[in-house]
Formats: sequence, structure tokens, C-alpha cells
Amino acid sequence: MPDARFVGDAAGAARWLRSLPTSNGKVGTIGFCSGGRQAFLSALELDVQAAVDCYGAFVVGTPPEGFPLQVQPLADRTAELRAPLLGLFGNDDSYPSPEQVDELEKLLQTHGKDYEFHRYDDAGHAFFAVDRPSYRVAAALDGWQRVRAFYARHLDGQA
Repeated sequence: MPDARFVGDAAGAARWLRSLPTSNGKVGTIGFCSGGRQAFLSALELDVQAAVDCYGAFVVGTPPEGFPLQVQPLADRTAELRAPLLGLFGNDDSYPSPEQVDELEKLLQTHGKDYEFHRYDDAGHAFFAVDRPSYRVAAALDGWQRVRAFYARHLDGQA
């Protein structure tokens, strides 16, 4: 899905969520793999209050030739990040590699962004996916606890 179409769809979803009678007006995003990149993109483009990037590929770095996902990196836009970011990554992943996660972390630090990263040993790409051999129980359980705590801090309706 092209970035512009995603941003339009996400903006519509955020408007709809905020229109619900139970809404406190705060919206968070979460995504896995290319969805992690889209969660990061939503924090650049939209008024969201929290973004969770679970091993988002190609926030930093470009896809290799022939890779099924062909997108542009977002790293050069890190200064535009509008929401706190939680990043959850496997140290055995290739997309993003630990070096790419380091690069993104350095950019976030350089621009003074509110972020929290957690990295898991013995976990690669898709460690949350219960239906795949890549599933890692300990990393996934810890990751979900961190997601809940992050959202509680940023989306609980206070402030």
C-alpha cells in the first residue's frame, strides 16, 4: 500500500475512533513488520499520542532489489516525529538489523524524541506471531506487557 493511501486510511480511522462516545480523544498506533513502519509513519503524519513499532522494516535502510516490499526509508524524517515511540526488536532480525535499530535510536536521541526501545536476544523477525516458528514466548509476553504499560502512560485519558 502506498504511504499516502495508508496515511489517508489511518487519518480516517483516527477520526472515527475519536468520534466514539467512549473516546478520550487519544489515539495510538501499533504495527508489525511493514506495519511497524506504518506506525512510525503515522507518528510523523498524524495527530496520534503513541506509536508502537514492532520490528518495523525499512524505517531505516532500503529494501534490497527484488524484495517484495518496496518503500522509501523514513529515517530522514525522524525530526518530524510527533508522538512517543515504543520499539520492540529481535536481535536476530535482518529487517531491521540490530545496526539499523542502533541507527534509528541515534537519530531519535539526536532529535530529542520521546522513545523507548527493547531488544530481545534469541528473537528474530515476527517473534510475536504465535502461528510461526519465529514465535518466542518470553519476548512476546514481555513485549505485550511493555505495549500495555506504554499505552497506559500515553493514552489513559489523563492530561
